[in-house]
Amino acid sequence: MIDVPSRLVMILSANPFFSGFEPDALEKIAAICKHRGLVSRETLFQKGDPGDGLYAIRRGLIRIGTADELGQQMTMNVLGGGDVFGEITLIDGQSRTADAVAMEDTELFFLPRRDFLGLLDREPPIALQLIGLLCARLRDVIGRLEETTFLPSAIRLARRILVLATDYGTEVRVSQEELASLTGVTRETVNRHLQAWKRSGVISLARGRLVIQKIDELRLLANVDPI
Repeated sequence: MIDVPSRLVMILSANPFFSGFEPDALEKIAAICKHRGLVSRETLFQKGDPGDGLYAIRRGLIRIGTADELGQQMTMNVLGGGDVFGEITLIDGQSRTADAVAMEDTELFFLPRRDFLGLLDREPPIALQLIGLLCARLRDVIGRLEETTFLPSAIRLARRILVLATDYGTEVRVSQEELASLTGVTRETVNRHLQAWKRSGVISLARGRLVIQKIDELRLLANVDPI
């Protein structure tokens, strides 16, 4: 059985945020992390809460989102095992920019900001890695803005489903409302595309989830090359 520090090193090394670090640096980061457990629908933090550190998901699902003044929910991302979030507040210490809520029972590792800053003083290469991360994240935001502006809704939706499939596998647990928020289109548009893909056998649908039946065809719909 893999012990907790080794498991955390594996998660960190597989994530772009930490993948360039040397093994000994990852071990030092893992040593200052703490364990946190959530039950389904429990709130981890809310928009505006103090930014006190970074989280890595050991197992489970976390919804990142926000709500407007009328209480309408907008899903910004759905994260699963191996995903890392909270990088911005880890660096700048400012308040949280969104809500984080468990979609099922979830286990996380928490990296406290105060302890991490102390590690940065001792490990300057980690600071350089963080600079690279921020640049990569900025490029990703620009790319997503370009997708929203220029790509047809069907392509954006297919690409978003493929991204979610990296966490869920071929059975993607996400609602049509969440897909609409993630893709920047209406729920009606999402439903129209999903129903068309269901009729052609690319996916099958159930309440709160979809199953990818023909992933190569979905990749073609997303205008990405089949693996």
